[in-house]
Amino acid sequence: QVQLVESGGGSVQAGGSLRLSCAASGNTYSRHCIGWFRQAPGQEREGVARIHTVSGATYYADSVKGRFTISQDNAKNTVNLQMNSLKPEDTAMYYCAAGGGRWYCPGWSPADFTYWGQGTQVTVSS
Repeated sequence: QVQLVESGGGSVQAGGSLRLSCAASGNTYSRHCIGWFRQAPGQEREGVARIHTVSGATYYADSVKGRFTISQDNAKNTVNLQMNSLKPEDTAMYYCAAGGGRWYCPGWSPADFTYWGQGTQVTVSS
């Protein structure tokens, strides 16, 4: 089992920044890949960024490249998502998810991630 707890959401004006954190605990072998996903009302859940915690490889959706940065803090067992230059279209519930294996990180399909946090709301006003 893996437990994931998100924090750091909030409200910000367009152009602002927020930093989300995902605290992970439990079975290390089930959380080698940590992904951040988001879901706006009436829309499908979409992948934003993911990191393979063994290799350090990172992946970003085109919509956030150059604005968001995913990183890991091994000492704290957290994965962070630094979000800069936020836009109103970034407004959504943000979730972290765990999956993958020691040598691979799943793609952008939420179905490929086994464990999920409860989510944290990000609201960007224009």
